[in-house]
Amino acid sequence: MVGKNILYYRLLAGMSQKELAEKMELSGMAISNYEKGLRNPDIETLRKLAEIFGVGVAKLLTPRSKNLLFEHGEFRKNSALPVREQNRIRESVEHYFSRFFTVVNTLGERVLPDAPQCHQAERTGDVEKDQAVLRKWLSLPESGPVGNLIGHLENRGFLILKITPGGRGFSGINGFVDGRPYIAIGGEVSPERQRSTIAHELAHLCFRPPAGVSEKEEETWATALGGAFLFPAQDAIRELGVRRSAIGKDMVMTAAEYGISMLLLVTRAKILRIVSEDIYRRFMIGASRQGWRTDEPSRIAEEQTTLMEQFSCRAVVEGLISVQKGAELLEKSYQDVERECFLEGVS
Repeated sequence: MVGKNILYYRLLAGMSQKELAEKMELSGMAISNYEKGLRNPDIETLRKLAEIFGVGVAKLLTPRSKNLLFEHGEFRKNSALPVREQNRIRESVEHYFSRFFTVVNTLGERVLPDAPQCHQAERTGDVEKDQAVLRKWLSLPESGPVGNLIGHLENRGFLILKITPGGRGFSGINGFVDGRPYIAIGGEVSPERQRSTIAHELAHLCFRPPAGVSEKEEETWATALGGAFLFPAQDAIRELGVRRSAIGKDMVMTAAEYGISMLLLVTRAKILRIVSEDIYRRFMIGASRQGWRTDEPSRIAEEQTTLMEQFSCRAVVEGLISVQKGAELLEKSYQDVERECFLEGVS
């Protein structure tokens, strides 16, 4: 699978086939044939490719699973993300899960929870009711903050991936790997935005897509449902009150408690008529002046995906794979993997 690796590292480097061909002093057809697996580059060509990509030759030779079936969700038709960047995101997903399932297959697929059944729920037409359906599907309480959303989802059979760099305009995408649902999110945005993106993608995965709904309507619905899921109406009223005449510091504290941004919290308050349109508008103007629409300060710790590291370390410690193989799978140094997998002075 050298070709897939060449494709991945080319996209990661932000190069077109033509640009890579010029650097390699080859034809564009030659690069295309390498990436499609129609021809295999010799060792000198591999060394030059590795030098251009800034990686070791071994990374270009790393085996990729040939048997995984990927079903990627679609990017929005009007997405600001260039096609090359969309391809890079998809290749990043496949590159990661090829490594992930290498270690899963080493341990045995029983280490993963059963895959959840997706696209089964019917919409009610009311996002407040739909969020209750989503919470029930995920075995979460009807109300209250959702703590460590990523950890909960991993324990429910979802595969979560953070992509860095995510690229301007990328928030998230969902899909399936051998029938298991995955959610990929940008790893460079705030923890609050990561949680909102995950909630948005969960809306798409939980409910059956309706017929005759435009893409814009679908995305608006998923965004609204994600907000209701993270901050249900009963919680908003209990935490904020039935009516408010101003935005206060207590609302900042509530946003941190629920792991959401102030932009989302105040939007929910407006939807539920806790604050007036005028209060909402004045808040948004102030938020824009402070740059919050693109870069609101984070108030919570970032949640982490843990399965890849956990499974790799287990395989290393149990002697199922070597430390060097663990380093290859985790894309870390031998020394880092050895230090992280073994409890020095304990084991």
